[in-house]
Amino acid sequence: MSRLPTFLAGLLFAGGLVLGGMTRPAKVIGFLDVTGGSWDPSLAPVMAGALAVYGVAFRRITRRAGPLLGGAFRVPTRRDLPPRLFVGAALFGVGWALAGFCPGPAVVALGSGVSEALLFFPGLIGGMLLFNLFEARPRGEAPAGLGS
Repeated sequence: MSRLPTFLAGLLFAGGLVLGGMTRPAKVIGFLDVTGGSWDPSLAPVMAGALAVYGVAFRRITRRAGPLLGGAFRVPTRRDLPPRLFVGAALFGVGWALAGFCPGPAVVALGSGVSEALLFFPGLIGGMLLFNLFEARPRGEAPAGLGS
């Protein structure tokens, strides 16, 4: 029973992605292409709504002693900004702009049979595998087979 709220939240999120148009790559690329002359601002309210809900909800939720369904909050305490954070954000942004998908909408699109998601998913899985490969190595070492 404890997984039911998580499942329902996932359904709500998926429905919001579909309703907002975030599972349609052409719409996302049109929104992100601010210099191409054919900018599609229709996703701006979706983004603004998401930021507004997050801003209000985060403040209200973290004032509570703990989550409603038990356990403890896990809020990051790290305050530095390592270079790898910027590299990861840049790769994510470039991939999103080129493909029109980020992981959440891609999963929803895959589940609803969007053909572009079938092409995107191998790259997503490959990227996660590469990340795990690099994270598993000790710092300062190149992964086996990469570099000297």
